[in-house]
Amino acid sequence: MADRSFSDVPLAALYDALNPWGPSDDFYLDLVMSARSVLDVGCGTGRLLGRAREAGHQGRLCGLDPAAAMLVRARRREAGVEWVLGDLGCARWQREFDLVVMTGHAFQVLVGNEELRMALASVRDALSDEGRFVFETRNPAARAWESWTPERVREVTDAHGDVVRVWHEVESPVLGDRVTFTETFDHPAWQRPRVSRSTLRFLGADALSGFLGEAGLVVREQFGDWGRGPLTPSAPEIVTVAQRQLTR
Repeated sequence: MADRSFSDVPLAALYDALNPWGPSDDFYLDLVMSARSVLDVGCGTGRLLGRAREAGHQGRLCGLDPAAAMLVRARRREAGVEWVLGDLGCARWQREFDLVVMTGHAFQVLVGNEELRMALASVRDALSDEGRFVFETRNPAARAWESWTPERVREVTDAHGDVVRVWHEVESPVLGDRVTFTETFDHPAWQRPRVSRSTLRFLGADALSGFLGEAGLVVREQFGDWGRGPLTPSAPEIVTVAQRQLTR
């Protein structure tokens, strides 16, 4: 089930304002433009694939997302893309994509071991023999969640010009590799703020490699930032490029 911040129509409408185009989007757009067929898992409002089509991508572009409110916006953005409502648990593609991506830290919503294994098996099945699976997760060593505090309030303007205040609060204590937090949206026209509760999983590079290996995927490259810098203990991201492990 999608978190409220994605499934609630007014909150979904704020997503692009809260997450403006940046270096991560440029990184993925370059990959998409060089692939003939692309599956974007957790495609959200469709910004990446929509931009690719606008830039002249002539191949197959498919976006998958479990939140109908997000896909409504994606379909309005670009009609020339396959927009599929669902998740990797219900998707059945066989060697159809040269590139599968999970952007916006969507990989981290795969919290349970079996959920993660199932998703990775579906990704492996969807990849062509030479296809690549590219995704990012926040480096747990950087402890990004420590800055998710109510004092750090963001303000964005909605489509009507009203200012919406947004802040996060982590539920303590943080145990293991899972972080649960709330995201609060306060709009002047609402009687009370709307709250979305989420849990993300912070896996390190070794754990990621282990899960990928179980699914028949092998890590080809890993970076610590969007400039393809090395993965160090202080790097903010773990950007992973994986492929099918072909049997001989």
